[in-house]
Amino acid sequence: MQKTKQSGADAVAPAVDDMPFEQALSELEGIVASMDDGSLSLEASLVAYKRGADLVRRCQGALEAVRQQVQVLEGELLRPMEELAADGDSDA
Repeated sequence: MQKTKQSGADAVAPAVDDMPFEQALSELEGIVASMDDGSLSLEASLVAYKRGADLVRRCQGALEAVRQQVQVLEGELLRPMEELAADGDSDA
């Protein structure tokens, strides 16, 4: 797993590629809060921004994957009854 060095301290953050959505979102919220309160130096803000951008991409990708899964499920579940009956007859 790739590690990313965070701002100023020796803190090491995990790579975002395989991070669960909830963890990525939580970390992103923390970054936004720390940037909003103005406690970060310019250099730390840049590092936090880059990490936040990676987290946003991870969250967007996870949401898109779920959206596609929902579309597939809706496509199966929302088919007209006639089509479902026809499929059932052709399987026999």
